[in-house]
Amino acid sequence: MRDTPYTVLFLCTGNSARSILGEAILARQAGTRFVSLSAGSQPKGEVHPLALDLLRQKEYDVSGLRSKSWDEFDESQMGDGIDFVFTVCDSAAAEVCPAWPGQPLSAHWGIPDPAAATGTEAERRLAFVTAYNQMKARIDAFIALPDLSIDRLTLKSKLRDIGRL
Repeated sequence: MRDTPYTVLFLCTGNSARSILGEAILARQAGTRFVSLSAGSQPKGEVHPLALDLLRQKEYDVSGLRSKSWDEFDESQMGDGIDFVFTVCDSAAAEVCPAWPGQPLSAHWGIPDPAAATGTEAERRLAFVTAYNQMKARIDAFIALPDLSIDRLTLKSKLRDIGRL
């Protein structure tokens, strides 16, 4: 077992909904085993209000959540680096990502954008609940992996499989 936490970065273009959900869920689920971060290539500048409402309803501390650029996580600020990068939207998966410090393992965990949902307020809220449930299932599978220090190829395959949940 490793004696320092793994650093996980959830990426999405706007960093206002899916990646924020990932950051919050992992921070609560994994305790001190992980440092949970999120960012966007083109951050919206604010967290989507329905994402914050949902997290508050589920009793998450949302005080530290904010929409931010992936530029905040460059080599000079990350020390030992990032261990895992998960893209959670199709736009971010297609973008050329920066060279992250620490040579992290990455996987695409695409989830439909709840912020793009239309319809009644109930339908839009349901889109956020659906995104939350998908993200939570993937994070639960990720933190249940018994040994994150296994060989990189095997671990990369397992991370990709989680993205298909």
